[in-house]
Amino acid sequence: MTGTCLRCGALLDPDGTCFACSFAAPASDNGDRGVTPPLAVVRPGQARRGDNSDSGDTRPRPRTSWTAAELMAADFPEPRWAVPGIVAEGVTVLAGAPKVGKSWLGLGLVVATSTGGKALGSIDVAEGPSLYLALEDTGRRLKDRLGKVLGPSPAPSSLTLVTECPPLPAGGAEMISAWLDHHHGARLVVIDVLARVRGPAGRDTTAYDADYRAVTQAKAVADYHGVPFVIVHHTRKASAADFLDEVSGTQGVAGAADSVLVLKRMRGRADAILRVTGRDVEEADYALAFAADIGAWQISDMPASEVMLGDTRAAILAYVRDHEGARPKEIAEGTGLEYATVRQTARRMADARQLDADGHGRYLTVTAVTAVTFPGQDLDQAVTPTVTDVTGGKRP
Repeated sequence: MTGTCLRCGALLDPDGTCFACSFAAPASDNGDRGVTPPLAVVRPGQARRGDNSDSGDTRPRPRTSWTAAELMAADFPEPRWAVPGIVAEGVTVLAGAPKVGKSWLGLGLVVATSTGGKALGSIDVAEGPSLYLALEDTGRRLKDRLGKVLGPSPAPSSLTLVTECPPLPAGGAEMISAWLDHHHGARLVVIDVLARVRGPAGRDTTAYDADYRAVTQAKAVADYHGVPFVIVHHTRKASAADFLDEVSGTQGVAGAADSVLVLKRMRGRADAILRVTGRDVEEADYALAFAADIGAWQISDMPASEVMLGDTRAAILAYVRDHEGARPKEIAEGTGLEYATVRQTARRMADARQLDADGHGRYLTVTAVTAVTFPGQDLDQAVTPTVTDVTGGKRP
């Protein structure tokens, strides 16, 4: 069976089931789909009730202009968070290299929001319906991943998982919007990956415009419904001084997003760094550790500045942490490294602000950043971000 759902307008699965509203179209005696009074579908750019619209949506039209005095006197609600401090309402682009663990991160976030658990193992999140578009997975692979993340916990009925969705300009935006219409109080939508919903660029469209338009189409749906979206994307092969420049494609992707997360991990290591920046989030870096047995990224106690260090620097830093004021000879004896290697590497680490030097040949650890709490957390739930770049430079 093919076609569109008579209830919400979304595309039907081959078996006649609509993933948007979980509506199974009944068959009549002649094999045609039964007739159900259609429900309104909110489409990006469609006018809201109050301006002779026939969309059927009764939500008030948002105000878009003020005098300066009116704007300063206006009260606006705080941003709606899917993951407090990291994923706010609007569109967040989550970028990372292939096979770095982006999909595990995206799946972990929607499981947390659909169950009201802890995102990244530390951050309390509110419970609500969540949608995960796993567009590079098969049902079998997705079941395996979900089973590992859930462990002994029951599968939440509030989590919808989908492996096929048309490009946003070819019906994908309407499908997601229809799902949100029928799942009030939704907490998070994750689209994995951008390339599967971007759609082809027109012959007269620049690459920047195509990238920007793809993200803004998702943002139109996210903003209309007030639900945070996370769009998984790739990073470039080459590194860059500013991690925003590592996002693949043109600057249109990062430019159209409200926030950008970049997941970086040295190949073969379980630790990673999650770099965060955006309009409603504080710029920060978080050290993460991947628990392979449960397929989960968790905030680590390790300072973010150490995650991307090579083995030699990591060994030196670990020794200095336990022996503040150590000299290169002591470090070499304590770590088993060559003295010349330690002396040269420690000097470079001090230049990169990965170590402090007292000017008399002694090395100390860099002062740590104070732990912070996210909205709704107690002090004993604090996590420790840092704005120290992995190469040592402070971001402005």
